[in-house]
Order: sequence, then structure tokens, then C-alpha cells
Amino acid sequence: MSDHDGVLHVKGRVLAGPHEVHDELWVVGGRVTYERPAAAREVTTVTGWVLPGLVDAHCHVGLDAHGPVDAATAEQQALTDRDAGTLLIRDAGSPSDTRWIDDREDLPKIVRAGRHIARTRRYIRNYAHEIEPPQLVEYVGREARRGDGWVKLVGDWIDREAGDLTACWPRAEVEAAIAEAHRLGARVTAHCFAEDSLRDLVEAGIDCIEHATGLTEDTIPLFAERGVAIVPTLVNIATFPKLAAGGESKFPRWSTHMRRLHERRYDTVRAAWDAGIGVYVGTDAGGSLPHGLVADEVQELVKAGIPPLDALSATAWAAREWLGRPGLTEGAPADLVVYGSDPREDVRVLAQPERVVVNGTVRA
Repeated sequence: MSDHDGVLHVKGRVLAGPHEVHDELWVVGGRVTYERPAAAREVTTVTGWVLPGLVDAHCHVGLDAHGPVDAATAEQQALTDRDAGTLLIRDAGSPSDTRWIDDREDLPKIVRAGRHIARTRRYIRNYAHEIEPPQLVEYVGREARRGDGWVKLVGDWIDREAGDLTACWPRAEVEAAIAEAHRLGARVTAHCFAEDSLRDLVEAGIDCIEHATGLTEDTIPLFAERGVAIVPTLVNIATFPKLAAGGESKFPRWSTHMRRLHERRYDTVRAAWDAGIGVYVGTDAGGSLPHGLVADEVQELVKAGIPPLDALSATAWAAREWLGRPGLTEGAPADLVVYGSDPREDVRVLAQPERVVVNGTVRA
């Protein structure tokens, strides 16, 4: 019997949107329907509070702290995310070819940003294409064609001569590269910890900034005006003090800067949200962090002062809309997570999924 034989009946409270609640849905042929099927040979019923599969909008499958990993390790990463309820991943840069995952009906769906594009010797070894500014347009075009509608730049990194974080790309090259990505139908995002690169990137037309710890009262209005989203990755920003301690003796300015960015992280995220900037959940799993942390990141957003329903939407309804992928709509792939109580009332519920359904089949 194939995965799509029979019918899945999902009962309880189906949260198709923040305020759109149904009493039940059906899964027929691996897809969502709100119309009761006329006849079904075999019906499986699950009951609870139901969300569309969660989104991790900054994750790395096929990557670990040292670079690309083998397929077995990448598979385990994807399974760990799936079992935590993450069924849609925006892979924000990976040197591995993970297209084989698209053929697996039991694994999360991935929106790829290709491989990171960084300046020479200005990023983590074995992660990125390391190039110089005259090559930026060429490499952005290449990754735009390889990805799933996104390209990932490294916007800033430690400059060993300056002893601190500095911007990686001149304004003119960034403008040309982003224009090329947009011409090819791709959006562009950039890793940015510090303040210096943000204005140039936003004014050049970038679509998103990862981490965004360098946002200030000067650049927050610019982000809001241009509709530039952020993915704060607060579970990753929590590592800044340890990083700073490790670099203290060699790069004291950088260490001080990293601590300052860490100390104001919650205020930064709340100020961005207050200004109307789109804020989405991302964990930065797959580098130095383990997979399966999406519930922790939602809790971090709430700790930063984002209302729980909005923090939940940042990994559910709003996140899927931003990535152009359906939620619990008629005819959509049946990717959903079932919980024992209402996650709108307490986001900590996300850490305890009772059922994970991928393409209409209960997988976890």
C-alpha cells in the first residue's frame, strides 16, 4: 500500500490562520481538503490542535561546523528538523547538493539559497564561494540559477586588519549583483552582524537580512520603508559571549563589539517589530548549532517582546506566505503538526508535537 492510500481525518482545532479555525480537515491523496470524502476504504483519525508545518527560515542542511557533510548526515539533520515539526526550510546557504531530498516524501521541503557568497578569507572555511567584488555579479547569477528563488551573501565579517566587523562589498557591486538576482527572479539575503553594511545593502535593494543585530534607530525606519525582512536567529546570537571570550586576546575591539550586539539583541528585535518590519523564525542550525531548535527560537522572539501570536505566525502562517508556500489551504500538500493544547495560548507547546504529518502520512 502506498503512502497516499486511505484517508487521514484530522479533528480538533485546525489553525489555518491566526484567527481562522476549522473543526476538521481531511487528507486525500496526500493533500488537504475541507470537503468530507464520499467514501474511504481506510480512515485514520488524529485529534488535537493543528498548525501548518513549521518554518525554519534560516537553516543549513548538508553543512556542519567544518563544511559539507555526507548524505547520511544531511538526512539525519532533515529528520531531526522534521521530528521537531519543521516541515519547510529556507536553506540559507549550503555547499552540499541536497536536491535528492526533494524526492523524499518523508522529509521537509527545502527552499534553497545556493551556496554562500563571501569575500576571500572573510568567512568560515569550506562554507562559501570566496571571491572578490568584480566577480560578485557573476556568482550571484550562478547561485540564483541554482537556488530556489534566493541568493545568500555574507555582508560583513571580521576584518583582521581592522580587528573588527566591517562590510564586505562596495556599494556599486552590491547594487549590480542584487539587480542581477532580481532580473533572474531571485530574492537576496545577507548575513550581517554589525551596523556598517546595512544601509548600503538596503538601499541597493536587498530583500532580507539575517541576524540583523546591527539594526539601529537610524536604519530601522529604512528597513520598514523598503519592506526588508529580518531573520534574527536569536538562538545563535546567544553564542556571542562565548565567541567574544575566545577572540578577546587577538581581537579585543571585535570582542567588545560582539558583546554589545548581544546585550541589546532583544531591544533590537522588538524595535524592528514595533516599526513594522517583517520578523521570521530561523535557527541557523547546521553550522555550530544542532537542528530541531525552532520551538526555542519562537520562545526567544516572545522573550524579546513580540506578542505570542505574532511569534507563532513568524514560524507558521506569515512565514509560509513570505516564502510563497501554502499552509493548510484546500489542495495544498498535507504538511501539518498536531499538538495537545493551543500553541496560541502558550508557544512552549511547540516543543512537544504529538503528530507530524508530511505529505499526508504520519511520520512522527
